[in-house]
Amino acid sequence: MKILISADMEGATGVTWPGDVLPGTPQWERCRSLFTSDVNAAVLGFFDGGADEVLVNEAHWSMRNLLLEQLDERAEMITGRHKTLSMVEGVQHGDVDGIAFVGYHTGAGTEGVLAHTYLANSVTGVWLNGVRASEGLLNAHVVAEYGVPVVLVTGDDLTCDDALGYAPEARKVAVKDYVSRYAAVCRTPKRTASDIRAAAHSAAALAVRYEPEPGGPFTIELEFDAEHLAGAATVVPGVTPSGERRVAYTSETMYEGIRTFKAVTTIVSAAVEEQYG
Repeated sequence: MKILISADMEGATGVTWPGDVLPGTPQWERCRSLFTSDVNAAVLGFFDGGADEVLVNEAHWSMRNLLLEQLDERAEMITGRHKTLSMVEGVQHGDVDGIAFVGYHTGAGTEGVLAHTYLANSVTGVWLNGVRASEGLLNAHVVAEYGVPVVLVTGDDLTCDDALGYAPEARKVAVKDYVSRYAAVCRTPKRTASDIRAAAHSAAALAVRYEPEPGGPFTIELEFDAEHLAGAATVVPGVTPSGERRVAYTSETMYEGIRTFKAVTTIVSAAVEEQYG
């Protein structure tokens, strides 16, 4: 059994504000250990549950945040940017039986600790076939094309609620409870590590590949906080205006859909001015 862990940082234990997740800040340095503790707990739990391999894919910001030296020596880790499938890199090779979303968060324009979708700001909403979408929902559709179930989700309590919509059978662990975008009621690392390890142990039984079924086409719509960002996004072929500060595109597969999404957000981030957005 091979498990892939997609590891994001905003949903990690103790993380509540931008300084906790922005590379180079003192708080980020401190929170790297908390983030690694969550991931390591999942690794341990999956091996407890019978996994033969666990591959961790770094999915936050620079994708160089986890502390490899603290990870269980049986695991391996993909670190660094510019990967074919970004947050779920590694799922495409046909040997992954289940995926865990560790340290995830809710989507742009919704309640949740550090809620956003790909960009920390600028994107105010994302919809997939008319349904408001988080990164979890988008990535769940990507991995479904490879017949890989989402078996574990960790983050704040609202992230766990969000996961009920795209992975109802997955085990879920709330490491903190939402108070505001920059505040939460947090559990201690010792407690969350125990909870995540137990949930991963149980989740291993859900890691069974299935025959994927075509799910497309997928129409993805994005809303921005400034009109010029929508204009910038239309540089990507197939992306067209769909309303005030909105663009949309349609892809036959989520493989194409998520790669186009990445292209759009990369171009939009380059169009943001420091003071006025």
